[in-house]
Amino acid sequence: MYKNIIKPFFDVFAALCGLLILSPILLIIVALLCLANNGSPFFIQKRLGKNNKVFKIYKFKTMNDKKNLTGNLLPDEQRLTKIGKIIRKTSLDEIPQLFNVLIGQMSLIGPRPLLPEYIPYYTKEQSRRHHVVPGITGWAQINGRNTLSWEKKFEYDVWYVDNLNFALDVKIIVLTIINILSSKDITPEGTATMPRLDDVVSGNTHKN
Repeated sequence: MYKNIIKPFFDVFAALCGLLILSPILLIIVALLCLANNGSPFFIQKRLGKNNKVFKIYKFKTMNDKKNLTGNLLPDEQRLTKIGKIIRKTSLDEIPQLFNVLIGQMSLIGPRPLLPEYIPYYTKEQSRRHHVVPGITGWAQINGRNTLSWEKKFEYDVWYVDNLNFALDVKIIVLTIINILSSKDITPEGTATMPRLDDVVSGNTHKN
């Protein structure tokens, strides 16, 4: 009952309240990012949801689109803007995902939605992470977030799928707030973002 009725209802209610309460902050961030990114405050990307259904995720854009002489995007750490660093450090870049929650594509809590092109790299066990609605935060996020290896992250995701309940979700929310306030585990050491799964599998850790 909790998984199929109470949790979805709470997600929509919380997302609506969150958007209303945070609307002044949203407007300020949009204005700042429009200046930093030449009028482009949002990052929109296809992600994989429950039962492998593809949807578009919304985040605040923390990196610009600067390219090198050959036309390829510069490395992430070189494109991360000053305001983007602050927004990423405080996890404010995740706020637009409340719109995804509001329309049922995401939950407040669940495995993070990843790129559709990662599908061939999952084991049968790891693919079970898509048996539930993906979330803004989750069990992996409070247990290391971007400092975890992909294998460990998937292990935590599958564990959540098998143990999803109200008490666990409350625990994740509380620990997520604590981690945000302490800016814990935002990025892997020495990089601006988590390395792509396909790059890790192929042995190529430099995507540009």
